[in-house]
Amino acid sequence: MTEEDKTEATEDLRQETAAEAPEVADHDRVAQLEAQLEEAQNATLYARAEAQNLLRRAQKEAEDARAYAATSFARDILSVADNLSRALSAIPEDLRGDEKMKGLVAGLEATGRELDSVFARHGISKVSALGEALDPNRHQAMMEVPSADAAPGTIVQEIQSGYMIRDRLLRPALVGVARKAD
Repeated sequence: MTEEDKTEATEDLRQETAAEAPEVADHDRVAQLEAQLEEAQNATLYARAEAQNLLRRAQKEAEDARAYAATSFARDILSVADNLSRALSAIPEDLRGDEKMKGLVAGLEATGRELDSVFARHGISKVSALGEALDPNRHQAMMEVPSADAAPGTIVQEIQSGYMIRDRLLRPALVGVARKAD
């Protein structure tokens, strides 16, 4: 006798007994209702857990959207910061002391400070590089520089500043890394 035949025979016997004894039928009906109730409770718990997870995900996405909404704009404005920094560093010392140039230099320096202040307000910070060990998550090595003074893998030159926006990398720092001197 197969398993299917056994199940069918058991069900037939149960129905015959239920017809002769109403308490068995009542018991079966109660058991069936209890099973349905348990199934409904499980479905409700699952739906509630799913709703909570959905709410948490939506809150996290909204927080991320607020925190990182300016990422694209910030990447674009970094070139302005780079150009301003290059302009300031290109002014020779003798022109900095010249009375005619003092206003221009002071204006450029004030603009640089204001740009740094705006970056700080929006969670944008420079990535430290010089003297640190190369971190591929924050630095991009552009060249190796022979050095007897620095340990191999140490950053000895910063070609372009890197930036973070909160805890995410906005742009890696382009750096030169020390290697053993020949």
